[in-house]
Amino acid sequence: MIEPIIKSISAKNILGKSVSTNLVTNKTPELWKSCIPFISGIQHRANSNELISAAIYPKDYYSSFSPINEFTKWAGAEVSSVENQPNELERLEIPDGLYAVFHYKGHPLKGASFFQYIFADWLPNSGYILDERPHFEVLGPKYNNQSEESEEDIYIPIKKL
Repeated sequence: MIEPIIKSISAKNILGKSVSTNLVTNKTPELWKSCIPFISGIQHRANSNELISAAIYPKDYYSSFSPINEFTKWAGAEVSSVENQPNELERLEIPDGLYAVFHYKGHPLKGASFFQYIFADWLPNSGYILDERPHFEVLGPKYNNQSEESEEDIYIPIKKL
């Protein structure tokens, strides 16, 4: 089975756009289309080769899971400073904390079974529980949303049982 790296991260500032969505309506493609034109105008990027896809789930999202449950989806980039940034972008602060980091390789549209493994198999047997912080993926230079060879790192917020 796939084992994550358990990592404590520092707080991160993300500049981008957000939308309320669910797994049925999935507004993620439209969100990225609205955000990409502004990415080149972001100053002080922490890594020019990475984008951040984040999600903020309501407290009971997983305990009463349904594909029609709403959550907030974010598209953007990490920055080291929020000063002098495009006015069209919003700021998301990801607080510091413990994360299980999974490396995923495969077509992004086929990731559902990978997430099923994380939440149905790994998490219940890990000694950790979900923490109430944003979930996020780091989309680096090997990410390609049209390829079976795509790679990304998935950050799941956790805390000890």
